[in-house]
Amino acid sequence: MAIDRRGFLLGAPFLLAGCATARRPAPAEAALPLASAPAHAASYEAIYAALDGEPYPVPAVDLSRIDPRFLRREVAYATREELGTIVVDVEARYAYLVREGGRALRYGVGVGREEGFNFRGAATIARKAEWPRWTPTPDMIRREPERYGKYAGGLPGGPGNPLGPRALYLYRGGRDTLYRLHGTVEPWTIGTMVSSGCIRLLNQDIIDLYRRVPAGTRAVVLASSAATG
Repeated sequence: MAIDRRGFLLGAPFLLAGCATARRPAPAEAALPLASAPAHAASYEAIYAALDGEPYPVPAVDLSRIDPRFLRREVAYATREELGTIVVDVEARYAYLVREGGRALRYGVGVGREEGFNFRGAATIARKAEWPRWTPTPDMIRREPERYGKYAGGLPGGPGNPLGPRALYLYRGGRDTLYRLHGTVEPWTIGTMVSSGCIRLLNQDIIDLYRRVPAGTRAVVLASSAATG
């Protein structure tokens, strides 16, 4: 299905994918009132407070270190994508969950520190995991063996795991692309280009998104102007 914001490339550099660690202006969008999109700091403090009921701690987000533009809110969003689709705008550093009536839930994200690291195109959320295990890709180990080599056998889920409390796995044609939408142990990096290619969200946001989307959800990652121009 066509996307009206910018085209995307169907090819994706799968072997560059990974999930460990010059901001552009965000597009103008009209904010809409919503319980999950508060208009004052006190409400955001409640949304991004420490979470109970998890097997591991999910600490409160230090909002003084997050650009307010990247906090969760509902916005007006024009797209041809169907209801329930996740659209990731790499250039603007946003992920949108398409809702009815020309609206979307918008989450701030962190993306690949180099354009070539970013997945582009359409995929399916074929798997979901709570407190997922993380394994660096062979390409990550080859690029930074001292940093990632010790994790070649994988790292169990927990407070120090770079995937955070939830992960949504992107598949294409039945194949794991090695890209995920996931949480982060570095919340201050939201809104920046810092990861090895995966899409990171604040932990409270990935938990919220995880609850809202079932396996089989369509996801589209838009190519940035640097990739298309």
